[in-house]
Amino acid sequence: MDTKMARNRAVLSGKLTNVLDSRTLANSHKRLKEVLTEGMTILDVGCGTGSITYGIAEEVGPNGRVVGIDSNPNLIKKARQAYGETPGLFFETGDIYNLPYDQEFDIVTASRVLIWLSEPLKALKKLTSATKIGGRLIIVDYNHEKINWQPQPPSSMLAFYSAYLKWRSEAGMDNSIADNLPNMFQKIGIGEITVTPQHELTTKPHPEFQTRIGIWADTASSRGIQMVRDGFITEKDYLRAENEYREWMVRDAESLMMYMLAVEGKRLK
Repeated sequence: MDTKMARNRAVLSGKLTNVLDSRTLANSHKRLKEVLTEGMTILDVGCGTGSITYGIAEEVGPNGRVVGIDSNPNLIKKARQAYGETPGLFFETGDIYNLPYDQEFDIVTASRVLIWLSEPLKALKKLTSATKIGGRLIIVDYNHEKINWQPQPPSSMLAFYSAYLKWRSEAGMDNSIADNLPNMFQKIGIGEITVTPQHELTTKPHPEFQTRIGIWADTASSRGIQMVRDGFITEKDYLRAENEYREWMVRDAESLMMYMLAVEGKRLK
């Protein structure tokens, strides 16, 4: 697998970085919030700007230990600036394929991360190694092939979205990884596997409806530049997709459902 291609394509830029700051433990990692207790040790891999990681630290308290890891040093810098004073919370630049931990954490988690990897099974093995025997692995991710807009967005956006999935697939990324996680857990010997639907549904009355449904306009704006460079779309087509989608958001959009699962299991040995 071309891990370098996947790394390059996963880099966040433009308006998409805003979505990281808007995520919280309560609204973006609900299953994890349900199982946290005071004093736990937690590793959050792919922590971005640390907004969810900060929420984890709040839940486990100053007697716990929470480590947020991200491969992007700029995001880690932002996380330290925003949350670096929080007791028991630490941020480090690191690589999911080369984690330096062995049986250290009660829970190891990665949220919306594996869908950007060309070797997710290799990453899962590293995450498992960092988990204590008897500890839990909790992975939250999407199946991008099961997205549902109501009503359908403009054909220009549907064409962009199709090109986006092909662009991701060429780099070895699994667009439907959420549904494949339970089988991957079994392959690496994780037991007591449970799956909790965590679909992200946003509907028109919600005060943040325009912001949430706008993620795909922001994706066209930000990823479109990369996709032009890689020969998957023209500048004209991605700009048209963004503009027509923004008009549709205001005029016609009723709902967006992004299919997401929380898959968890216990490290048995």
